Amino acid sequence: MAGQQQSEYAEILLSCIEEKYFKDEIVLEHHSFARIVSGEMKVIQADKTFTFVTGDTLLFPSNQLSTLIKSPKNGQPYKAIVIFFTPKRLKEFYCNNPIQHSEPHTHKIKTYKKHPMLESFFASLIPYFDLESELPEKIISIKIEEALTILRSIDKDIDNILADFSQPYKINLTDFMEKNYMHNLTMEKFGYLTGRSLTTFKRDFKKTFNTTPQKWIIQKRLELAHYQLSEKGQKPIEVYLETGFENLSHFSFAFKKYFGYAPTNLTDRKASR
Repeated sequence: MAGQQQSEYAEILLSCIEEKYFKDEIVLEHHSFARIVSGEMKVIQADKTFTFVTGDTLLFPSNQLSTLIKSPKNGQPYKAIVIFFTPKRLKEFYCNNPIQHSEPHTHKIKTYKKHPMLESFFASLIPYFDLESELPEKIISIKIEEALTILRSIDKDIDNILADFSQPYKINLTDFMEKNYMHNLTMEKFGYLTGRSLTTFKRDFKKTFNTTPQKWIIQKRLELAHYQLSEKGQKPIEVYLETGFENLSHFSFAFKKYFGYAPTNLTDRKASR
């Protein structure tokens, strides 16, 4: 088979989630090109939330901090075809295909409308997932080159992303953390994304916020949840995942400990007005 969800090394895989929902915090090491086959995927980022459904196609740049919530829709499980563009493959491709554009890019998710080349490409991959053996390297190489060629044909700016091989550099810690505290990542990963070692990240964080990353992050998540409950009228079950908590009971416990009352008190008060 080309690759299933459990294979973290596959360059072409079929991601399939049978559960009610699956939540994950990710920072993709490689650019990924995906087609939603069925179900729904919500992508929560610092400045925007995306919802992708059956038939949607997207290019997910690497090193973006995102929360993914994948769930069934219309009685169908979540399934998506995902192609990872590794630096090795991209460098080989650009050796034979000169870069068309080289301006800086903004690391934003790109979405694509239905196009005959996209429909044909993803349809050609489906039969490979029924194979009992691994997809031959030659076919993987051909299909990845085909995907890159299609993207360059329908998106004149794609080289700005795919041909950028630079590493994250040291960025403003306050701006980054204020935008991304709701994501559940290790301190090492937060450090990497801000261009710092773990030791430097903790030192700079203490200097900037006068507290530890763990305490500050929990406080910010609870304050965001309080706002969504009190001002937007949302329910605890609607906000706990999007504010970075792993389960409802832990969220309720932390909320009551911090504010002195349960999150349901806010929703009950809102409903009685």
